Formats: sequence, structure tokens, C-alpha cells
Amino acid sequence: MAGKQNDKRKAAKSSEKRLEKPNKRKKSAEPAKNAKSAKSAEPTKGAEPGKGAEPGKTGKTGKRSATEDFGARPLRELLRVTPGERPDLGRIDPSATPGGPVDKAAGVAATALLAQPLGSLQERLYAASTAGDRRRVLLVLQGMDTSGKGGTLKHVIGLFNPSGCRIKAFKAPTEEELGHPFLWRIEQELPRPGEIGIFDRSHYEDVLIARVRELVPRNRVRARYAQINRFEKALADDGVTVVKVFLHIGYEEQRVRLLQRLDNPDKHWKFNVGDIEERTMWPAYQEAYEVALERCSTDEAPWYVVPAERKWYRNWAISTLLREHLEDIDPQYPKGEFDVEECRRRLLAS
Repeated sequence: MAGKQNDKRKAAKSSEKRLEKPNKRKKSAEPAKNAKSAKSAEPTKGAEPGKGAEPGKTGKTGKRSATEDFGARPLRELLRVTPGERPDLGRIDPSATPGGPVDKAAGVAATALLAQPLGSLQERLYAASTAGDRRRVLLVLQGMDTSGKGGTLKHVIGLFNPSGCRIKAFKAPTEEELGHPFLWRIEQELPRPGEIGIFDRSHYEDVLIARVRELVPRNRVRARYAQINRFEKALADDGVTVVKVFLHIGYEEQRVRLLQRLDNPDKHWKFNVGDIEERTMWPAYQEAYEVALERCSTDEAPWYVVPAERKWYRNWAISTLLREHLEDIDPQYPKGEFDVEECRRRLLAS
């Protein structure tokens, strides 16, 4: 199986092949190779578990108590990136649990309890579409390698009826896709009315790896932020609720997860040697994400930063975000356009 990093590079590079030649790459500083220097290269600026800033906010320290916040405020208020403000990912603790249950056991139990309301809301959303309601949901998952996009699909989307979900993992574009603008293939995979769509990576790759690897001129990358915002506003105007989630993990946590893949032969298929090289670009990727979060968190399609080192919290948080957005949509079962009592009489008489 081709490695996902190779797919990402091919996707970003080949999508521009017909437009311009890639600029010469600039050499990036490689994080130190020993444990001591690696720690100093970590771009989390000394954040320790329990001491990071609230996700979505900039320059604040101090994690609020999970027991105090659980259920006290809508999670989308706690995790949302304020439009026009650049989050400092180095000050956001990736192991924090803002607004969440007190511990793993409580988190797993709380997530399990979300299955029934999520299933009910999904059914109502689909049922409403049969009467012409065009509303639907699109969950966009972005994050560094090993941040848990696949785990989210397994544990969160597993709470829904799969027949009402449309899942797409974006890899290298096909020949047909190469003949269109970069947003074209995204448009082909959008959820239909009544569906819940999930993107494992998305159009944001074109302002992430393309920026970091300098695959296209910087002015073209800058133009894409506005293009993405117009695209997502058009989606919102057409009834799509866009939920964009950045799965936030730390530099050292990624090392641990990559080592776990190496240590388990059953996980070797998920490992790519290119992941090691990509780690040397960690600071550049963090900056690219910060810029994308700042410029593309809008009222119509906000970004949410979900600390993802605690997998149980990640699952609970994304499930909760989906529930909050579905409740805001408040889909209703359509009324039957027939005489209920007459149909009952005919059935009893048959």
C-alpha cells in the first residue's frame, strides 16, 4: 500500500502541475536527533499536561477543571477558534480535556451515552430530506500524522447508521481530477441532503503541505484561503453545516505513536519512512496550521481545536460537537400526507 505521506505530496504537487512549476525548496532546520535536543526543538513552548491554554484561544494559560466544565458550556464555545485570531498551538496542551468528563472511565461512558441521541438526530435529518429539506453535515478532520483521524472514523462515526454517512479519505488525485481546479474533487464528495459527510483530510492540504514544501508560490497559497472561505460560505448557504476539527497532538506524542507502529508488525502497513522526514518540518507545519485556522475560521464554517492525545477525550469531544450542531439544526420528521385513520381502518379490514 502506498504510504499516506507519498500520497499527500503527490496530491499537492500534481494538482498544480498544469499551472506552474514548483519553487525550489528551502532547507529547513532539522530537529535535534537526541532526546535532550529534541525536547528543546519541540514547538510547544514548555506546555505541560494540565497547564496549556484553552483550545481556540491565544495567549491564555491554565486548564480549567474538567469536573467544573463538564456540561456547563457548549463545547463548541470552548474549542472554537475565534474568527480572525491566530491560535498559538504551542500554548494549547494537547493532553488537556476542556469541558470534558473527569477521567477516561467517565469519558468512555459519556461517549457511549451519546449513541442514542446521535442516532435519533441522524434519522430525523435523513427523514427530513425525504420531504425536501436540503440540510446536511460535513465533518472535516485534519491533523498531523498519527493524530487520530482513522480512530475518529472508527469510534465516532461508528455511533451513526453507516447507510447515512458518506466518508472520503483524500489521497493522490486521479487523472480526471487533475484536469479541474483543486476544489473540484472536493465538490464531488460532498454529502447529499440528509447525510453526514466525513472528510479524512480535505481541501486544506492545498494550504498545508503546499505551503510547507513550497510546492506552489506563496501568493497562490494566500489566494486559496479566500477561495476556501467563499467555497465554505456557499456550502453553508446551501444547507451544509461544516464542522472542521483540528486534532492536536504534540511532537513527542507523535514519536511515541510512530514507535508503537514500528514495534507492532501488524501496524507496519500504517508506517511510512517518509513520516520521519516530515517530522523535521514540524515547526513549519504548526505555523501552516495556525495560519489556516486564523484565516479560515469563519462564522459560517468555524474551526475547532480538539486536544487529541487522550483518545477517549477526542472521541467524546467530536461526538459532542456533532450532537451540538445536529441539535442546532433540529431536523423534524415530516408529516404524513395521508389520512392516518382511514389507512388504519383499511388495514384492520383487510
